[in-house]
Amino acid sequence: MAPGPLRLKRVRTVQCVILKKESPGLESPPFPGPLGQRIFDSVSEEAWQLWVKRQTMIINEYRLSTLDPKARAFLRSEMSNFFFGTGSTPPPGFHPPEDSESDASADER
Repeated sequence: MAPGPLRLKRVRTVQCVILKKESPGLESPPFPGPLGQRIFDSVSEEAWQLWVKRQTMIINEYRLSTLDPKARAFLRSEMSNFFFGTGSTPPPGFHPPEDSESDASADER
């Protein structure tokens, strides 16, 4: 039996509020409710991945439990600020890790 015709999946694009350009959007809202829909409508997949990295840093630095309703509310507030507000601020005293590749290239100079 011969395979049927290929069905190409259309990529949904959005005008991304973070990247400030038209980019592939999320496949579905990241969670239910108005904020999830707003993110779906105006945040690209690439920008969402930037948030996932920021969220991981916030969870680790603040030692949050995602089972705690207060922690989830805090993360939701930070996410809203990250995408639509003044930006998510790093925890006090947070310093991003040094990039080992750039250190190696600096040593070669």
